[in-house]
Amino acid sequence: MLYKFKSKATGDVIMLQANGQRLLEIIGKHSATEPSVKGILLPEQMPQALAALAAAVQLEEAQQQAAMAQAQAEHLLPPRFEAVSLRQRSTPFMEMIRECMKAEESITWGV
Repeated sequence: MLYKFKSKATGDVIMLQANGQRLLEIIGKHSATEPSVKGILLPEQMPQALAALAAAVQLEEAQQQAAMAQAQAEHLLPPRFEAVSLRQRSTPFMEMIRECMKAEESITWGV
């Protein structure tokens, strides 16, 4: 399954299910008890969504740096991380949110 995020203000952003769900979990629009196959992100919700995504990116990067420092301190091989970081995966969606905030347009998916 794919997530196709749509808006009148921007082009579509398409993601694989796992990546889309992760971003939706970060912004509070998806959980195991309430899966979000369809949904809407309203303009008034967008500042909080951007803040949550930015915080998640910073947390992931800090955890990776700490893991690298620990491996180096213990003279171990550096840890392996996902080839595509959360920053890279979230950037198109975050740009979409910024543009939709300016245009005061909502973002929908699954409809």
